[in-house]
Amino acid sequence: MRIIHLFVIGALIFAAAYVYRIKMDSTARTERVLRLHAEIREQRDAIASLRSEWAKLDAPHRLQGLSDRHLQLKPVNGTQYDQLKNLPERPPRMFRPGEPDPIGAMLNTIEAASDPDNVTGSVPQPEDKQ
Repeated sequence: MRIIHLFVIGALIFAAAYVYRIKMDSTARTERVLRLHAEIREQRDAIASLRSEWAKLDAPHRLQGLSDRHLQLKPVNGTQYDQLKNLPERPPRMFRPGEPDPIGAMLNTIEAASDPDNVTGSVPQPEDKQ
């Protein structure tokens, strides 16, 4: 009979310790959730303040004042147009028709230099091991 009493008392102590552990885990998780909610609230407040600052900086009247102050622009009229014959001449070609494009040749040279099989003179060429 005593053994059964000891076994029941042990089971009750184990159950109480297990319930206490569950309570502490749930309390810790609740505190973590509350901290996360507070952090989310802080981040939302920061986003709202940044959005309001962006709206203030992006206001059209502010941008107009900055452009008037710092840019030397004149208002555009609807009658400001010109005829095609008054356009400047096309710049002359630097190479003759049929010759390769000099810029394309430079790009090909750069690509050839980046080829890993290409060895420069400063590095001795590896000897083939047979």
